[in-house]
Amino acid sequence: MEKRVDINPRKAVMIGCGYVGSAAVFSLMESGLFSEIAMIDADMAKAEGEAMDISHGIPFVKHMKIYAGTYDDVKDAAIVIITAGANQKPDETRLDLVHKNVSIYKTIIPEITKRDFSGILLVVSNPVDILTYVTVKLSGLPENRVIGSGTVLDTARLKYEVAEQLHVDSRSVHAFIIGEHGDSEIAAWSSANVSGIEIEDFCEMRGHEDTEESTNEMAEKVKNSAYEIIKRKRATYYGVAVAIRRICEAIVRDEKSILPVSTIMHGEYGINDVALSMPVIVGKNGTETKVPISLDEDEKIDLKKSADILKGILKEISL
Repeated sequence: MEKRVDINPRKAVMIGCGYVGSAAVFSLMESGLFSEIAMIDADMAKAEGEAMDISHGIPFVKHMKIYAGTYDDVKDAAIVIITAGANQKPDETRLDLVHKNVSIYKTIIPEITKRDFSGILLVVSNPVDILTYVTVKLSGLPENRVIGSGTVLDTARLKYEVAEQLHVDSRSVHAFIIGEHGDSEIAAWSSANVSGIEIEDFCEMRGHEDTEESTNEMAEKVKNSAYEIIKRKRATYYGVAVAIRRICEAIVRDEKSILPVSTIMHGEYGINDVALSMPVIVGKNGTETKVPISLDEDEKIDLKKSADILKGILKEISL
């Protein structure tokens, strides 16, 4: 029997060296979280080039090793991040990508599990909720060790929009996007606040007379922001790169941070057997427990609809 390799808590592996994967490794390089990052791609030359380019910034940050690797590098990694997959094209939804990327994951996940991987898998490729569920089922890993990046970026976009509209520091905005990372996502306004002040009261304080109209506009802007970016520059990668870094920070530092990551639901809000985003405590062992935020009846209904949309997609997939 092969001896289990001890985890190196400061080693990460990036699978997929496209725009998102490379931008994320660059952000992680600047963070100093890891002392070693292996980059894996179907195109080895691409992985080598990105690793070389990013490594040339190391003299300006903390010492570390960044290199093009192979699947053998996942053996002792604390976190394996998967960004590999087909790119989202203009006028293409995240769910349109499902069949392409499920096929890609069917080749990636077995390569990870056959190395006796005992770290945490962070799924980023879209549609992230579908692929998080697929990864749990294909890998056989405990659910707490498979995390989808979910709506961490969408939530950041919401905080940014609220801050811009209300002219406050975005770090003082406390709000979540929940549900699907995609068109059926929900802005959970009933639990949103600005430094403890309910969002409706703060909107009025800042001169927004029609709070419902203002919040609806902000939610729509967040939902459509990826499409707007893709229309202009063909891909989004900087925002999600920092979102990946944030999730990795919570894991590596065992922060017990509450982040809206994608995990499988088990009866919460009447939803079962589908992965979607809800606030979850994240630490060194991955996800710990879901945080039951307050939702009004409309938000609960919309969350159920979001889950049903994802379940409909899952029915079309053979695992």
